[in-house]
Amino acid sequence: MASEVSTSVPKITLHWLEVSRAHRILWLLEELKIPYELKTWKRESNKLADPKLKEVHPLGKSPIVTVEREGKEPLVLIESAAITEYLCDYYGKWLIPSRYPSGQEEKIGAETEAWIRYRTYMHYAEGSLMPLNLITLIMSSIKSSPVPFFIRPITNGVADRVTSMFLKPNFETHFKFIESQLESSPEGGDYLCGKDITAADILMAFPLEAGKSRSGMTQEQCPCLWKYVDLLHQREAYQRSVEKIREVEGSFKTNL
Repeated sequence: MASEVSTSVPKITLHWLEVSRAHRILWLLEELKIPYELKTWKRESNKLADPKLKEVHPLGKSPIVTVEREGKEPLVLIESAAITEYLCDYYGKWLIPSRYPSGQEEKIGAETEAWIRYRTYMHYAEGSLMPLNLITLIMSSIKSSPVPFFIRPITNGVADRVTSMFLKPNFETHFKFIESQLESSPEGGDYLCGKDITAADILMAFPLEAGKSRSGMTQEQCPCLWKYVDLLHQREAYQRSVEKIREVEGSFKTNL
């Protein structure tokens, strides 16, 4: 389950929760090809993380990455984008597009399109796209909650109203936007930021995996987006991350 830790890399531990954002960090570690240890956690019947995860960090959320430090307590990192940026700063600069064209370094407004897209999607994945998935999950939970039969039409009606008036049109807006971004990828690339995969593509994977089944959008409406998610899943590092979970947990899934 754990890789041997070399002398050049501190001991890195990933606390991975089933069906969560944490799988992106596992995939990232496989892309970076650095040694790490893996600690897996299960969800409770209420779909929340094991309360004992709060012993690692007070919020009890995953992903959590700890980095051993000589003579100090381990560094504890939370939030997918922050973890990703931290690890890429040291081990994955190849996952960050060049910021400036040659000769225009440090000139505001001169940034490459690839870098602007990268910076945008590092925040967009959690700030704009993931909340739609979370609200959809909440609405689904409301509709499946045990309530008296005479109350169910009310709860179902509220959930359906939120879905039709807010979720569906917003998913359509975002999915069409992503489709257009893939169609106009720099240098005709297959990834959001160009020909090469970036850390932002890794962060985008989870909300798109969830959104494909929750958005109401179809492959016919967003062919580039469907192709893009398949392309991400074909990465050798992604497949290694899935296989690692299957070895440890017995199975792997992307949705609750």
